Amino acid sequence: MDSGEVDMSFEIGKEAMDSALEHLSHELTKIRTGKASPAMLSGLLVEYYGSPTPLTQVANVGASDARTLTIQPWEKSMLGPIEQAIFAANLGLTPMNDGEIIRINIPPLTEERRHNLVKQAKHLGEEGKISLRNTRHKIMDTIKKAVKDGYPEDMGKRKEEAADKLTHKYYDKIDKLIEAKEEDIMTV
Repeated sequence: MDSGEVDMSFEIGKEAMDSALEHLSHELTKIRTGKASPAMLSGLLVEYYGSPTPLTQVANVGASDARTLTIQPWEKSMLGPIEQAIFAANLGLTPMNDGEIIRINIPPLTEERRHNLVKQAKHLGEEGKISLRNTRHKIMDTIKKAVKDGYPEDMGKRKEEAADKLTHKYYDKIDKLIEAKEEDIMTV
């Protein structure tokens, strides 16, 4: 094993950490904050001519104000299936259909619900950190194997320190994401 393989392991590890951070960020957008956000309905599948289709492919989803989501289907015949999908998803939201557009009023969050959402966000952050630790572990294994196969030990130590620094840098990014989400959730 040579320095090229160690460097390659580092690059793959960095990409995996970037991916973990991106996944966490995406998951955090799904957590309600009391404000209307089209991301709340991301991942919602609607029955469209017999096949489950993402809501965004059959309708335009927007926020008309801080407490109201609007769903404008491209075909009026989709109003019913969209309503059914929202009820079936059990999001705690009640769609109102006026024959043209579906409106969803976002109720303000209770204090207890806010605390539960913060716990959920922290749990997602911990899952992200577990992913980072697993990636760090793979990088360290590659470095140790390289040292065993003749890679200079002092360079191996430097690479291990660099892997630790990289992991802590991503830990800090996750902490900042979680803090921002917590502040967003707790703001009334």
